[in-house]
Amino acid sequence: MRDLVAAVRAHIEREYGDAWVEGEISNFRAHDSGHLYFTLKDANSQLNAVMFRSQARLLRFRPANGMQVVVRGRITIYEDRGQLQLSAEYIEPKGAGALQIAFEQLKAKLEAEGLFDSASKKTIPALPARIGIVTSPQAAALRDILNILQRRHHTTNVLIFPAVVQGEMAALEVSAGIVYFNSVNNVDVIIVARGGGSAEDLAAFNHEGLARAVFTSQIPVISAIGHETDFTIIDFVADLRAPTPSAAAELVIRSRQEIEEQTSGLHQRLQKAMRYHLLMARQNLTELAQHGAFPRLMDFIRRRQQRLDDVVNRLSQSQRSIFETQRRRFETLSSAVRHYDARRMLAGVRKELDGQLAAMAAAARATLLRRRSRLDRLSSQLEALSPLAILERGYALVFSASGKLVKDSAQLGQGDEVSATLARGTFRATIKSTE
Repeated sequence: MRDLVAAVRAHIEREYGDAWVEGEISNFRAHDSGHLYFTLKDANSQLNAVMFRSQARLLRFRPANGMQVVVRGRITIYEDRGQLQLSAEYIEPKGAGALQIAFEQLKAKLEAEGLFDSASKKTIPALPARIGIVTSPQAAALRDILNILQRRHHTTNVLIFPAVVQGEMAALEVSAGIVYFNSVNNVDVIIVARGGGSAEDLAAFNHEGLARAVFTSQIPVISAIGHETDFTIIDFVADLRAPTPSAAAELVIRSRQEIEEQTSGLHQRLQKAMRYHLLMARQNLTELAQHGAFPRLMDFIRRRQQRLDDVVNRLSQSQRSIFETQRRRFETLSSAVRHYDARRMLAGVRKELDGQLAAMAAAARATLLRRRSRLDRLSSQLEALSPLAILERGYALVFSASGKLVKDSAQLGQGDEVSATLARGTFRATIKSTE
Protein backbone atom coordinates (compact mmCIF):
# COMPACT_ATOMS: atom_id res chain seq x y z
CA MET A 1 0.00 0.00 0.00
CA ARG A 2 2.84 2.39 0.78
CA ASP A 3 4.26 1.88 -2.67
CA LEU A 4 0.87 2.69 -4.19
CA VAL A 5 0.55 5.89 -2.14
CA ALA A 6 4.12 6.88 -3.09
CA ALA A 7 3.41 6.29 -6.76
CA VAL A 8 0.22 8.36 -6.64
CA ARG A 9 2.12 11.11 -4.76
CA ALA A 10 4.87 11.22 -7.40
CA HIS A 11 2.29 11.43 -10.17
CA ILE A 12 0.32 14.21 -8.50
CA GLU A 13 3.45 16.25 -7.70
CA ARG A 14 4.50 16.04 -11.37
CA GLU A 15 1.09 17.18 -12.57
CA TYR A 16 0.52 19.87 -9.89
CA GLY A 17 4.05 21.03 -8.99
CA ASP A 18 3.08 24.71 -9.15
CA ALA A 19 -0.54 25.39 -8.25
CA TRP A 20 -2.47 28.50 -7.17
CA VAL A 21 -5.37 27.85 -4.85
CA GLU A 22 -7.86 30.42 -3.54
CA GLY A 23 -9.96 29.86 -0.46
CA GLU A 24 -10.83 30.72 3.13
CA ILE A 25 -8.49 29.71 5.95
CA SER A 26 -9.97 27.56 8.70
CA ASN A 27 -8.57 25.30 11.44
CA PHE A 28 -5.43 27.42 11.50
CA ARG A 29 -2.72 26.17 13.87
CA ALA A 30 0.81 27.46 14.36
CA HIS A 31 2.98 24.66 15.72
CA ASP A 32 5.85 25.21 18.18
CA SER A 33 8.19 23.98 15.46
CA GLY A 34 7.31 27.03 13.34
CA HIS A 35 5.23 25.09 10.80
CA LEU A 36 1.74 26.38 9.93
CA TYR A 37 -1.20 24.02 9.46
CA PHE A 38 -4.58 25.10 8.08
CA THR A 39 -7.44 24.15 5.77
CA LEU A 40 -8.47 25.98 2.61
CA LYS A 41 -12.15 25.76 1.83
CA ASP A 42 -14.79 27.19 -0.44
CA ALA A 43 -18.52 26.54 -0.74
CA ASN A 44 -18.08 23.01 -2.15
CA SER A 45 -14.75 21.57 -1.00
CA GLN A 46 -11.76 21.88 1.30
CA LEU A 47 -8.05 21.11 1.10
CA ASN A 48 -5.55 20.62 3.93
CA ALA A 49 -2.43 22.75 3.68
CA VAL A 50 0.92 23.08 5.43
CA MET A 51 3.58 25.78 5.26
CA PHE A 52 6.93 24.77 6.65
CA ARG A 53 9.01 27.04 8.86
CA SER A 54 11.50 28.03 6.16
CA GLN A 55 8.69 29.67 4.15
CA ALA A 56 6.54 30.71 7.11
CA ARG A 57 9.23 32.98 8.58
CA LEU A 58 9.18 35.02 5.35
CA LEU A 59 5.51 35.96 5.75
CA ARG A 60 4.89 39.65 6.42
CA PHE A 61 1.53 38.96 8.10
CA ARG A 62 0.02 36.32 10.36
CA PRO A 63 -2.68 34.15 8.75
CA ALA A 64 -5.93 33.80 10.70
CA ASN A 65 -9.18 31.88 10.46
CA GLY A 66 -11.70 33.44 8.11
CA MET A 67 -9.07 35.21 5.99
CA GLN A 68 -9.50 34.94 2.23
CA VAL A 69 -6.12 34.12 0.69
CA VAL A 70 -4.45 33.00 -2.52
CA VAL A 71 -1.87 30.26 -1.89
CA ARG A 72 0.87 29.10 -4.20
CA GLY A 73 2.45 25.71 -3.70
CA ARG A 74 2.51 22.11 -4.84
CA ILE A 75 -0.11 19.43 -4.37
CA THR A 76 1.20 16.36 -2.57
CA ILE A 77 0.03 13.43 -0.44
CA TYR A 78 0.84 12.99 3.24
CA GLU A 79 1.81 9.32 3.11
CA ASP A 80 1.19 8.49 6.79
CA ARG A 81 -2.49 9.32 6.39
CA GLY A 82 -2.84 8.94 2.63
CA GLN A 83 -4.23 12.48 2.70
CA LEU A 84 -4.14 15.00 -0.14
CA GLN A 85 -2.62 18.35 0.96
CA LEU A 86 -1.12 21.55 -0.35
CA SER A 87 2.50 22.32 0.56
CA ALA A 88 2.32 26.14 0.57
CA GLU A 89 5.28 28.28 -0.41
CA TYR A 90 3.61 31.70 -0.67
CA ILE A 91 0.43 33.20 0.78
CA GLU A 92 -1.10 36.49 -0.26
CA PRO A 93 -4.26 37.97 1.31
CA LYS A 94 -7.00 38.52 -1.19
CA GLY A 95 -7.85 42.22 -1.55
CA ALA A 96 -5.49 43.99 0.88
CA GLY A 97 -1.78 43.29 0.47
CA ALA A 98 0.33 41.35 2.93
CA LEU A 99 2.13 44.47 4.10
CA GLN A 100 -1.16 46.21 4.90
CA ILE A 101 -2.49 43.17 6.76
CA ALA A 102 0.73 42.93 8.75
CA PHE A 103 0.56 46.66 9.50
CA GLU A 104 -3.01 46.47 10.79
CA GLN A 105 -2.31 43.36 12.87
CA LEU A 106 0.77 44.85 14.54
CA LYS A 107 -0.97 48.19 15.06
CA ALA A 108 -3.92 46.53 16.80
CA LYS A 109 -1.59 44.45 18.98
CA LEU A 110 0.60 47.34 20.13
CA GLU A 111 -2.38 49.63 20.66
CA ALA A 112 -3.97 47.02 22.91
CA GLU A 113 -0.72 46.90 24.94
CA GLY A 114 -0.81 50.67 25.45
CA LEU A 115 2.23 51.61 23.32
CA PHE A 116 0.22 54.39 21.62
CA ASP A 117 -1.15 56.00 24.81
CA SER A 118 -0.63 59.75 24.97
CA ALA A 119 0.08 59.49 28.71
CA SER A 120 3.34 57.67 27.96
CA LYS A 121 4.56 60.33 25.52
CA LYS A 122 7.63 62.26 26.70
CA THR A 123 7.91 66.03 26.29
CA ILE A 124 10.20 67.27 23.53
CA PRO A 125 12.72 69.79 25.00
CA ALA A 126 12.13 73.32 23.72
CA LEU A 127 15.79 74.04 22.96
CA PRO A 128 17.88 70.85 22.95
CA ALA A 129 21.63 71.35 23.12
CA ARG A 130 22.39 68.01 21.42
CA ILE A 131 20.27 66.16 18.86
CA GLY A 132 20.78 62.54 17.87
CA ILE A 133 19.79 61.48 14.34
CA VAL A 134 19.40 57.85 13.29
CA THR A 135 19.42 57.63 9.49
CA SER A 136 21.54 56.82 6.48
CA PRO A 137 24.53 59.19 6.09
CA GLN A 138 23.85 59.32 2.34
CA ALA A 139 20.15 60.16 2.71
CA ALA A 140 18.84 63.42 1.31
CA ALA A 141 16.65 63.64 4.41
CA LEU A 142 19.79 64.06 6.56
CA ARG A 143 21.05 66.96 4.43
CA ASP A 144 17.65 68.65 4.71
CA ILE A 145 17.65 68.31 8.51
CA LEU A 146 21.20 69.63 8.87
CA ASN A 147 20.53 72.62 6.60
CA ILE A 148 17.44 73.63 8.56
CA LEU A 149 19.16 73.21 11.95
CA GLN A 150 22.09 75.32 10.73
CA ARG A 151 19.73 78.06 9.56
CA ARG A 152 17.51 78.10 12.65
CA HIS A 153 20.10 77.70 15.42
CA HIS A 154 23.68 77.00 14.32
CA THR A 155 24.97 76.39 17.88
CA THR A 156 23.07 73.11 18.20
CA ASN A 157 25.25 69.98 18.27
CA VAL A 158 24.19 67.03 16.11
CA LEU A 159 25.28 63.40 16.58
CA ILE A 160 24.54 60.96 13.72
CA PHE A 161 24.17 57.21 14.15
CA PRO A 162 24.56 55.67 10.67
CA ALA A 163 21.96 53.02 9.83
CA VAL A 164 20.42 51.56 6.70
CA VAL A 165 16.79 52.65 6.38
CA GLN A 166 15.56 50.04 3.89
CA GLY A 167 15.75 46.28 3.72
CA GLU A 168 15.83 43.41 6.18
CA MET A 169 18.61 44.88 8.39
CA ALA A 170 17.09 48.38 8.60
CA ALA A 171 14.89 47.73 11.65
CA LEU A 172 17.77 46.16 13.60
CA GLU A 173 20.22 48.97 12.81
CA VAL A 174 17.73 51.75 13.62
CA SER A 175 16.89 49.98 16.91
CA ALA A 176 20.61 49.76 17.66
CA GLY A 177 20.91 53.53 17.15
CA ILE A 178 18.12 54.25 19.65
CA VAL A 179 19.61 51.83 22.18
CA TYR A 180 23.07 53.41 21.73
CA PHE A 181 21.91 56.97 22.39
CA ASN A 182 20.07 55.78 25.51
CA SER A 183 23.10 53.88 26.79
CA VAL A 184 25.54 56.81 26.48
CA ASN A 185 22.85 59.42 27.26
CA ASN A 186 24.63 62.13 25.28
CA VAL A 187 21.66 63.69 23.43
CA ASP A 188 18.47 65.46 24.50
CA VAL A 189 16.23 64.16 21.70
CA ILE A 190 16.43 61.50 18.96
CA ILE A 191 15.17 61.90 15.37
CA VAL A 192 14.56 58.76 13.32
CA ALA A 193 14.50 59.97 9.72
CA ARG A 194 13.94 58.56 6.24
CA GLY A 195 12.71 60.10 2.99
CA GLY A 196 9.63 59.02 1.09
CA GLY A 197 9.15 55.70 -0.66
CA SER A 198 6.74 52.87 -1.38
CA ALA A 199 5.10 50.77 1.30
CA GLU A 200 7.78 48.12 0.75
CA ASP A 201 10.52 50.74 1.21
CA LEU A 202 9.03 51.87 4.53
CA ALA A 203 8.24 48.35 5.78
CA ALA A 204 11.29 48.33 8.09
CA PHE A 205 9.61 50.97 10.25
CA ASN A 206 6.63 48.67 10.84
CA HIS A 207 8.85 46.23 12.75
CA GLU A 208 7.67 45.20 16.22
CA GLY A 209 11.15 45.18 17.71
CA LEU A 210 11.83 48.72 16.49
CA ALA A 211 8.49 49.90 17.87
CA ARG A 212 9.33 48.52 21.30
CA ALA A 213 12.80 50.12 21.20
CA VAL A 214 11.17 53.50 20.54
CA PHE A 215 8.64 52.96 23.35
CA THR A 216 11.27 51.98 25.94
CA SER A 217 13.60 54.88 25.05
CA GLN A 218 14.21 57.21 27.99
CA ILE A 219 15.11 59.98 25.53
CA PRO A 220 12.22 61.57 23.57
CA VAL A 221 11.97 60.21 20.01
CA ILE A 222 10.67 62.09 16.94
CA SER A 223 9.54 59.97 14.00
CA ALA A 224 10.21 61.59 10.61
CA ILE A 225 9.46 58.84 8.09
CA GLY A 226 8.39 59.43 4.48
CA HIS A 227 5.96 62.09 3.39
CA GLU A 228 2.99 63.58 5.21
CA THR A 229 0.61 60.89 3.92
CA ASP A 230 2.90 58.00 4.93
CA PHE A 231 2.24 56.34 8.28
CA THR A 232 4.33 53.66 9.95
CA ILE A 233 4.04 51.87 13.27
CA ILE A 234 6.76 53.95 14.94
CA ASP A 235 4.78 57.11 14.04
CA PHE A 236 2.18 55.97 16.58
CA VAL A 237 4.75 54.90 19.22
CA ALA A 238 7.10 57.90 18.96
CA ASP A 239 6.73 60.87 21.31
CA LEU A 240 6.18 63.17 18.31
CA ARG A 241 5.44 62.47 14.66
CA ALA A 242 6.82 64.87 12.06
CA PRO A 243 5.17 64.79 8.61
CA THR A 244 8.59 64.99 6.89
CA PRO A 245 12.26 64.99 7.94
CA SER A 246 12.43 68.72 7.19
CA ALA A 247 9.43 69.30 9.44
CA ALA A 248 11.20 67.35 12.19
CA ALA A 249 14.08 69.83 12.08
CA GLU A 250 11.57 72.70 12.26
CA LEU A 251 9.78 71.12 15.23
CA VAL A 252 12.77 70.01 17.27
CA ILE A 253 14.29 73.46 17.70
CA ARG A 254 13.00 76.99 17.62
CA SER A 255 14.79 79.65 15.62
CA ARG A 256 17.05 82.20 17.29
CA GLN A 257 14.64 84.96 16.24
CA GLU A 258 11.71 83.26 18.01
CA ILE A 259 13.79 82.87 21.18
CA GLU A 260 14.91 86.49 21.09
CA GLU A 261 11.33 87.69 20.52
CA GLN A 262 10.06 85.56 23.40
CA THR A 263 12.89 86.76 25.65
CA SER A 264 12.10 90.38 24.76
CA GLY A 265 8.43 89.80 25.53
CA LEU A 266 9.24 88.22 28.89
CA HIS A 267 11.59 91.13 29.69
CA GLN A 268 8.84 93.66 28.96
CA ARG A 269 6.33 91.72 31.06
CA LEU A 270 8.84 91.55 33.91
CA GLN A 271 9.43 95.32 33.73
CA LYS A 272 5.69 96.01 33.79
CA ALA A 273 5.21 93.66 36.74
CA MET A 274 8.07 95.28 38.66
CA ARG A 275 6.73 98.78 38.01
CA TYR A 276 3.27 97.68 39.12
CA HIS A 277 4.55 96.12 42.35
CA LEU A 278 6.72 99.17 43.09
CA LEU A 279 3.72 101.46 42.51
CA MET A 280 1.52 99.38 44.81
CA ALA A 281 4.25 99.27 47.48
CA ARG A 282 4.68 103.03 47.28
CA GLN A 283 0.92 103.51 47.57
CA ASN A 284 0.75 101.23 50.61
CA LEU A 285 3.70 103.06 52.18
CA THR A 286 1.99 106.41 51.58
CA GLU A 287 -1.23 105.16 53.14
CA LEU A 288 0.64 103.89 56.19
CA ALA A 289 2.60 107.14 56.51
CA GLN A 290 -0.67 109.10 56.48
CA HIS A 291 -2.21 106.95 59.18
CA GLY A 292 -2.95 108.88 62.40
CA ALA A 293 -1.08 106.47 64.67
CA PHE A 294 2.31 107.03 63.08
CA PRO A 295 2.42 110.83 63.44
CA ARG A 296 1.56 110.42 67.12
CA LEU A 297 4.31 107.86 67.55
CA MET A 298 6.82 110.07 65.76
CA ASP A 299 5.79 113.08 67.89
CA PHE A 300 6.30 111.06 71.07
CA ILE A 301 9.73 109.92 69.89
CA ARG A 302 10.73 113.49 68.99
CA ARG A 303 9.70 114.80 72.44
CA ARG A 304 11.82 112.12 74.10
CA GLN A 305 14.74 113.01 71.85
CA GLN A 306 14.35 116.69 72.76
CA ARG A 307 14.36 115.89 76.48
CA LEU A 308 17.52 113.84 75.99
CA ASP A 309 19.19 116.79 74.23
CA ASP A 310 18.21 119.09 77.12
CA VAL A 311 19.75 116.72 79.65
CA VAL A 312 22.97 116.55 77.68
CA ASN A 313 23.10 120.36 77.39
CA ARG A 314 22.53 120.89 81.13
CA LEU A 315 25.22 118.38 81.93
CA SER A 316 27.71 120.19 79.70
CA GLN A 317 26.84 123.59 81.21
CA SER A 318 27.21 122.21 84.75
CA GLN A 319 30.64 120.84 83.92
CA ARG A 320 31.74 124.17 82.43
CA SER A 321 30.40 126.03 85.51
CA ILE A 322 32.36 123.78 87.89
CA PHE A 323 35.56 124.23 85.93
CA GLU A 324 35.04 128.01 85.82
CA THR A 325 34.49 128.16 89.60
CA GLN A 326 37.62 126.15 90.22
CA ARG A 327 39.59 128.36 87.86
CA ARG A 328 38.51 131.52 89.70
CA ARG A 329 39.41 129.99 93.05
CA PHE A 330 42.80 129.06 91.70
CA GLU A 331 43.41 132.58 90.48
CA THR A 332 42.38 134.01 93.88
CA LEU A 333 44.74 131.69 95.65
CA SER A 334 47.51 132.56 93.23
CA SER A 335 47.01 136.26 93.94
CA ALA A 336 47.11 135.63 97.69
CA VAL A 337 50.25 133.59 97.42
CA ARG A 338 52.08 136.48 95.83
CA HIS A 339 51.78 138.38 99.16
CA TYR A 340 53.60 135.66 101.08
CA ASP A 341 56.90 134.07 100.79
CA ALA A 342 56.55 131.71 97.97
CA ARG A 343 58.96 129.22 99.35
CA ARG A 344 57.26 129.19 102.75
CA MET A 345 53.79 128.96 101.36
CA LEU A 346 54.57 126.77 98.38
CA ALA A 347 54.22 123.46 100.13
CA GLY A 348 50.96 124.43 101.79
CA VAL A 349 49.50 125.94 98.63
CA ARG A 350 50.54 122.95 96.57
CA LYS A 351 49.01 120.59 99.07
CA GLU A 352 45.79 122.58 99.14
CA LEU A 353 45.79 122.81 95.36
CA ASP A 354 46.26 119.07 94.95
CA GLY A 355 43.44 118.42 97.37
CA GLN A 356 41.16 120.82 95.55
CA LEU A 357 42.06 119.34 92.20
CA ALA A 358 41.41 115.82 93.52
CA ALA A 359 38.10 116.95 94.98
CA MET A 360 37.20 118.72 91.77
CA ALA A 361 38.05 115.64 89.72
CA ALA A 362 36.09 113.39 92.06
CA ALA A 363 33.16 115.79 91.96
CA ALA A 364 33.32 115.93 88.19
CA ARG A 365 33.46 112.13 87.97
CA ALA A 366 30.58 111.75 90.38
CA THR A 367 28.55 114.33 88.46
CA LEU A 368 29.36 112.62 85.13
CA LEU A 369 28.42 109.21 86.54
CA ARG A 370 25.12 110.57 87.86
CA ARG A 371 24.38 112.27 84.57
CA ARG A 372 25.35 109.18 82.59
CA SER A 373 23.25 106.93 84.82
CA ARG A 374 20.30 109.24 84.35
CA LEU A 375 20.94 109.43 80.61
CA ASP A 376 21.11 105.61 80.36
CA ARG A 377 17.91 105.32 82.40
CA LEU A 378 16.12 107.83 80.19
CA SER A 379 17.44 106.12 77.06
CA SER A 380 16.20 102.74 78.32
CA GLN A 381 12.81 104.24 79.13
CA LEU A 382 12.68 105.90 75.73
CA GLU A 383 13.63 102.69 73.98
CA ALA A 384 11.11 100.70 76.03
CA LEU A 385 8.39 103.18 75.11
CA SER A 386 9.34 103.18 71.42
CA PRO A 387 6.73 101.37 69.33
CA LEU A 388 9.49 100.15 67.02
CA ALA A 389 11.15 98.31 69.90
CA ILE A 390 7.83 96.75 70.78
CA LEU A 391 7.44 95.60 67.21
CA GLU A 392 10.98 94.17 67.20
CA ARG A 393 9.94 91.89 70.10
CA GLY A 394 7.36 90.22 67.87
CA TYR A 395 4.33 92.45 68.50
CA ALA A 396 2.25 93.99 65.74
CA LEU A 397 -0.08 96.96 65.30
CA VAL A 398 -3.44 95.73 64.00
CA PHE A 399 -5.73 98.15 62.15
CA SER A 400 -9.31 97.61 61.08
CA ALA A 401 -10.52 98.11 57.53
CA SER A 402 -11.38 101.75 58.45
CA GLY A 403 -7.81 102.37 59.67
CA LYS A 404 -8.52 102.39 63.41
CA LEU A 405 -6.08 100.73 65.81
CA VAL A 406 -7.62 97.51 67.19
CA LYS A 407 -7.25 97.08 70.96
CA ASP A 408 -10.11 94.70 71.70
CA SER A 409 -11.16 91.57 69.78
CA ALA A 410 -14.76 92.66 70.32
CA GLN A 411 -14.13 95.36 67.71
CA LEU A 412 -13.85 92.60 65.07
CA GLY A 413 -16.22 90.06 63.63
CA GLN A 414 -15.89 87.03 61.43
CA GLY A 415 -14.99 87.94 57.84
CA ASP A 416 -13.61 91.44 58.74
CA GLU A 417 -10.52 92.59 56.86
CA VAL A 418 -7.57 93.75 58.99
CA SER A 419 -4.02 94.89 58.29
CA ALA A 420 -1.03 94.40 60.57
CA THR A 421 2.22 96.34 60.74
CA LEU A 422 5.28 94.40 61.87
CA ALA A 423 8.83 95.48 62.61
CA ARG A 424 9.50 94.95 58.91
CA GLY A 425 6.62 95.05 56.48
CA THR A 426 2.86 94.71 56.67
CA PHE A 427 0.25 92.10 55.71
CA ARG A 428 -3.49 91.82 55.36
CA ALA A 429 -5.75 89.10 56.77
CA THR A 430 -9.37 88.05 57.14
CA ILE A 431 -10.82 87.26 60.59
CA LYS A 432 -12.11 83.67 60.91
CA SER A 433 -13.07 83.81 64.58
CA THR A 434 -12.52 85.89 67.76
CA GLU A 435 -12.14 84.91 71.43
